[in-house]
Amino acid sequence: MMKKNIGHTLALYPTPLVVVGTLVDGRPNWVLVGHVGIIGHDRVMVSLAKPHYTNKGIKETQKLSINIINEELLPQADRAGCVSGAKEDKSTLFQTVYANNGTPMIADAPVVMECTVDDIYETEGFESFICKIDNTFVEEDVLTPEGKIDYHTLKPVLFQMPGYEYLRTGDVIAKCMSFGKKEK
Repeated sequence: MMKKNIGHTLALYPTPLVVVGTLVDGRPNWVLVGHVGIIGHDRVMVSLAKPHYTNKGIKETQKLSINIINEELLPQADRAGCVSGAKEDKSTLFQTVYANNGTPMIADAPVVMECTVDDIYETEGFESFICKIDNTFVEEDVLTPEGKIDYHTLKPVLFQMPGYEYLRTGDVIAKCMSFGKKEK
């Protein structure tokens, strides 16, 4: 089979859909984000287009929350991505609680990471916030008996850019590293 070169297209979708929260001019602001990444066991990256109103608050406070979205929160999360906080007050879009560091978090989000910005990596048109995870808050009903997040129960919404769609998480194919282990 011949592969077609489609240029420098980003092909790492789908990714978890999150809402990032921060204080902008003392008020909670929310933005829908489809570009997040893992860069270590205690660091994540949130990449936002430079014109986003939220960037101002993140740069001023050096703090943000990453709120994992389930289907129940999707209508409000989608709204957070449709309008700019510079044009519409989004502080009441979600019921807000505050993290230990004063960062706004979505009260109904099943999983929230409270983060401090370590660095900002700029590329053409984007600011990528490299963040240390300070705390992770999880609703008890999405935890396993061992205290781990149960993604089968959580059912985070996924985002894929090529079709600009929200997806449901799928079925388990197999346990990790089950294919590569050979019996001796």
